[in-house]
Amino acid sequence: MPKKTEKKFYSGTGRRKRAVAAVWLFDKKGDITINGVYARDYFKNEKERLIWIKPFHIVGVAHPAAKFSATVKLYGGGKSSQVEALSLGFSKALVSYDAGFRDKLRKAGLLTRDSREVESKKYYKRKARKKQQYSKR
Repeated sequence: MPKKTEKKFYSGTGRRKRAVAAVWLFDKKGDITINGVYARDYFKNEKERLIWIKPFHIVGVAHPAAKFSATVKLYGGGKSSQVEALSLGFSKALVSYDAGFRDKLRKAGLLTRDSREVESKKYYKRKARKKQQYSKR
């Protein structure tokens, strides 16, 4: 009879604008690190902290570090898009941890990727769509 193997980690990838968050969630008490730095030091602003911790609150985990540990690789974009990408990454990782969380997270709008990105600049134009100014004289 084959042994049932316990999963070592649960992963999720979140994207927003140019930011990408690769999340590995472990089912043990520990620290949440982002690029080798503690999450509380990486996102010092309280508003940012509330955004990335929201998926845990929705599923009923008040203190994520008391139940989970996580390693996150976060790159690209600015701080606000990084924190939203991180929130989506944690949401996907929590769904892979327990599929029963999907309905709660979907209802809260945390499993939907915001696909808006900056349009790329075109040649012979000043920006993506802005044309050169016409000079009469």
